Amino acid sequence: MFSKVLAQCAAAIGVAMLSALPAQAQFPERPIKLVIPFTAGGPTDALGRALAGAMQSRIGQPVVVENKAGAGGNIAADFVSNAAPDGYTLMLGTSGPLVINVSLYKKLAYDPIKSFDPIIMIGALPNVIVAHPSFPAKTIAELVAYSKAHKGALSFSHAGVGGSTHLAGVMFNQQTGTDLVQVAYRGASQAMQDLIGGQVQLSILDVYLAAPQVKAGTMKALGVTAGRRTPIMPDVPTLDEQGIKGFDSSVIFGIVAPKGTPADIVAKLNATLAAVLDDPATKMLLDNQGIVRAPSTDAAYLSQYMSTEIPKWRDVIKSVGIEQQ
Repeated sequence: MFSKVLAQCAAAIGVAMLSALPAQAQFPERPIKLVIPFTAGGPTDALGRALAGAMQSRIGQPVVVENKAGAGGNIAADFVSNAAPDGYTLMLGTSGPLVINVSLYKKLAYDPIKSFDPIIMIGALPNVIVAHPSFPAKTIAELVAYSKAHKGALSFSHAGVGGSTHLAGVMFNQQTGTDLVQVAYRGASQAMQDLIGGQVQLSILDVYLAAPQVKAGTMKALGVTAGRRTPIMPDVPTLDEQGIKGFDSSVIFGIVAPKGTPADIVAKLNATLAAVLDDPATKMLLDNQGIVRAPSTDAAYLSQYMSTEIPKWRDVIKSVGIEQQ
């Protein structure tokens, strides 16, 4: 009898204690910071601000964009990797900080795999191989044949050593047996202008930058470097379609959080962003920027993509002896 009464008292005390505890806070209960690894006004910034606006209308809290440019995205990545893993600090990362920089820099304060919890992959901005209008080739097969018949005579401009357009050209040479000569510029705009001016015959540019020039006839597109066609150049076939199987070189956009962010918060952020990506306004934005939406919104897809791409680009970088910075 005594033990029964004791058990009843313990149960009553437990109920009382539970009722006295404050209700668990619902995430988010304050503003979220979305860190952009580049300066304000660029395409990554524009994408980030659009995503932030769409997010905050769904979660009921402000999503504040903060630009932390420098060191190819490393400053932003370092900042976010050291933030509290509570879901209130996120980064809209690109290929640099998420995939390539780990093979370009001797000492990084973060590790793209060990320092972040992937939330979602937004999509990928493909590059495109473009040529001066006077260049005889109209397809990738014709370019390869012409290059092999004129060894060492063709050059392509790109936006800088170690960037996606440079590495795409290196991989193109490796997979086709060509020897296109690299001409590095300090930025894509100058690389594009020298193609238009005829100083170089070829260039590799992102599709968003190249599309207006292709439409205007100041250059012609030979092939898109992504696995799928881009909405901004729907009539331009991919390199894979033209026989270079598996060729994929794009700038990705993915949102990550500091490692150790609770799984339920990761899931809520993922669900919110998946809904944002399904919104017609977001789809239009991605199409207008030439971004190919990721085939999956699962957080695991971004994780798997990073794990696959890091060794792929490490091998490309090592093959041409790019010295780590």
